[in-house]
Amino acid sequence: MERETRSAEETEAAGAELAERLEPGDVVLVTGELGSGKTTFVRGAARALGVEGPVTSPTFTIGHVLPGRVEVAHLDLYRLGSLAGEDPALLDDYLTDERVAFVEWPALAEPELRRVAARVRLEHAGEDRRRITIE
Repeated sequence: MERETRSAEETEAAGAELAERLEPGDVVLVTGELGSGKTTFVRGAARALGVEGPVTSPTFTIGHVLPGRVEVAHLDLYRLGSLAGEDPALLDDYLTDERVAFVEWPALAEPELRRVAARVRLEHAGEDRRRITIE
């Protein structure tokens, strides 16, 4: 599926649409350049899953667990060069069968991720427009 959004609100709505098809234990991989709207997309999905608090990028903390109707794990692996020097349970702390997880910058962890329900790619399309591809 591919669509183009023209605002942050439309990008959030695209995230919310995907969230309607997700179940606890599902993992969504979210890729795109810096500033392409990854966290905005995740915010929309999290709102649809009942998260009411702030949804911000966890770049410097690796991940956030957000309470909602369904718990949401939001991870950002941008600052990690590899998982080799990290605690082997790093991802396990966030990826559980009770949560829906969104992983930004997932490339280095993808081989270890199970239950990948969707792959989302966001691209700049000029001005405030974003091209969103969901597989």
